[in-house]
Amino acid sequence: MVEDKEIKRVVKAQKKVDKGVALRALVTRGLPAPAATNARRSSIDKAIASFQRDIGAPLSIEGTVSLLKKLKCTAVPHVFPWNSRCSSSSREQMERVSGRQRATQMHLELKDTQRFNALSVLGAEDDVVESNMDNLADSGDRSSTDEGVSAHAVDVATQSTESCSYSARKFLFDDKGMQFYTGLDSYKKIELVLNTLGPAAYSLYYFNDTLPSLSVPDHFFLTLVKLRRHTTDFELSRLFEISEKSVANICVTWINFMAVEWDEIDWWPVKELVKYYMPSDFKMKFPATRVILDGTECPIMKPADALAQQATFSSYKNRNTVKVVVGASPGGLVSYVSPAYGGSTSDRQVVERSNLMKIYDSGDSVMVDKGFSVQDLFVSSNVTINIPTFFKKRNRLSCATVINDRKIASKRVYIERIIGLAKTYKILREPMNNTEFALSSKILKVCFYLCNFRANIVPKDA
Repeated sequence: MVEDKEIKRVVKAQKKVDKGVALRALVTRGLPAPAATNARRSSIDKAIASFQRDIGAPLSIEGTVSLLKKLKCTAVPHVFPWNSRCSSSSREQMERVSGRQRATQMHLELKDTQRFNALSVLGAEDDVVESNMDNLADSGDRSSTDEGVSAHAVDVATQSTESCSYSARKFLFDDKGMQFYTGLDSYKKIELVLNTLGPAAYSLYYFNDTLPSLSVPDHFFLTLVKLRRHTTDFELSRLFEISEKSVANICVTWINFMAVEWDEIDWWPVKELVKYYMPSDFKMKFPATRVILDGTECPIMKPADALAQQATFSSYKNRNTVKVVVGASPGGLVSYVSPAYGGSTSDRQVVERSNLMKIYDSGDSVMVDKGFSVQDLFVSSNVTINIPTFFKKRNRLSCATVINDRKIASKRVYIERIIGLAKTYKILREPMNNTEFALSSKILKVCFYLCNFRANIVPKDA
């Protein structure tokens, strides 16, 4: 009943408003209004105002309800944090926000406290030094006190020296961070690889004849970060808090040093050792295999010289590259890395210029892909080549030939996986600048030799 009365009241008010709007339109157009208009105008205006208050929205000049939404004059807010109508998700969100605000405030208060304590400690140490110096001025014959005070002053100065924001020791217990920045598993692995370089690492003659201020392990760490992340010299200078020239000095010196030192290691294993670490399935199908060869290319920036552009342009990659031939034993050891050549050089030409024909033993077998048409080069050494069959003038292959080619492909894929592991060092995937291009042979050797210190990717039953 109450709702019906309310509806009737609103309808009655609407009729009054419609009449008032019609009368207003007559007056606006200059037409005479009925005699009762002036007498009832005030009551009509009151009806319009009452209707607007009831519906909570103003009327347009045509008498329709405006699209502008507003609260009624009698409306009051009813949703509060303490109200039961507040949803659980809203309460949880407000609790999270307040929790973050409390944590931020506590963190700021803790930092202020630590700063105050540090300042107070430094002030106390300065007071001690000043008092000791005053005592020295008063009593010049106490030499023992003089030595103790000087030692204390040196200790205070050493303690106030800040270390660089980036250091190998900061990843002492962060194996994931060490893996991300260097490719090596842990800080212990960094020490192991550094020890393989021998004591000469601690007495190097640097490229610019200036010794940077970092420690030797940090020099090695910086070089690995450069190879792994291909970070710019500017960024490394800010991270290690040294100049850009010092970064370039360290990288050039250490890349040359690592390449020379690791070249002196005989990575070519003897035949008995190759068979001992050969995977079981590999040993059944290709027992005489000594090495698996494959070529790879790395991009470089376009040289300015026209002859250099022609020598380094690769029709396979359709860009300027450098090429190397990589060899790995069936067990996954990188045993051979050729010098870098221009991208226009073929795989056969790289093998012809290498010393591979001299290091094989009679009866060995080499596994290659179709790009290495080098059977005639190894005939005199009694070395066989496992290579997929060429069609030549045939339009199909026999079943036995297809099965044998599949066996070769299933084993040769491991050299491609090793090349992929080496290219996790971004310097081999991104275009090298002129300085890196000049060091491309040594950079490639260092990156591939570093794979020998990483986890083996060839399973034992491959």
